[in-house]
Amino acid sequence: MGAMRRGFRASLVACLAVLAGVVAGPAAAAPKVVASVKPVHSLVASVMDGVATPELLVSGGQSPHTHSLAPSDAAALSRADLVVWVGPALEAFLTRPMANLVDADARLRLSEADGVRLLETRTSGVWDGGHGHDHSGDGGGHAHGEGKRPPADRTDPHIWLDPANAKAVVRAVAQRLQALEPANADAYAANAAATRKRIDAVDAEVRERIAPVRDVPYAVFHDAYHYFERRYRLNAVGSITLSPERRPSARRLQAIRETVGERGAACIFREPQFAPQLVRTVAEGTDVRVGVLDPLGAAIAPGPDLYPKLMRGLATSLRRCLGGKAAD
Repeated sequence: MGAMRRGFRASLVACLAVLAGVVAGPAAAAPKVVASVKPVHSLVASVMDGVATPELLVSGGQSPHTHSLAPSDAAALSRADLVVWVGPALEAFLTRPMANLVDADARLRLSEADGVRLLETRTSGVWDGGHGHDHSGDGGGHAHGEGKRPPADRTDPHIWLDPANAKAVVRAVAQRLQALEPANADAYAANAAATRKRIDAVDAEVRERIAPVRDVPYAVFHDAYHYFERRYRLNAVGSITLSPERRPSARRLQAIRETVGERGAACIFREPQFAPQLVRTVAEGTDVRVGVLDPLGAAIAPGPDLYPKLMRGLATSLRRCLGGKAAD
């Protein structure tokens, strides 16, 4: 008899649980979020930490400048509740799919987000001013605040390399997620606040780490670091190419070689996403060291920790090479 009663009570509890589920309805699913590149994905993942994991389009050592949309990418876009990207200046491969596959209210273009300060692309590969500025007289490299944005085709898209912009990105992402899923609004708000504090800490750490070599001149493979240079007032003197999609001419290579020599550049930095031959060509026959800078975090696992590791990695690479140690 006792066994029968226990069985009856267990069945009753199970039935009540089912009825409670019917009355309450199914738990709301977290929004499906897609992020374009690893630094953006990291900031989004940090805001979503403990709730869900965003999907990443451009992974590994790939570059958004040369990425092609795969069928799996198209499928991810078509089912997404939110797609976070910088804009066509960085992810040109997304321009048409965003219009054709993603609803307008599911798009978050970070180059248009409140609080993001934009820089114009530099129109010359030789920078005369040092400390992150281009004073070539052609209007390149000017900063723009809210309400005064450069033309879309002249916007430097590497916005995350300024921690102030990264914090603006976090705010924009949190606001959209809260609107999409009010049930987790408090979690998104708390994560966003913690992420902004973390960015502040990394910003201070990078500034301290880079201070001893701040005035040492150097050149880079492509003009991806303007925000970083301006934030930390570094002495970059030029880039081999303005855009990695276009191979520089022999005249351009000669010009940057002359600049490196005349300005006393200590290092030229290559990038892991691209073959190193052009950098080595410029450095050949000189005393210039070759280092590595990675604006995307090619070797870092995706996730909330990528952004701080990326920023620390840039500071460490600059400190090592400009301080006298070559990477290769």
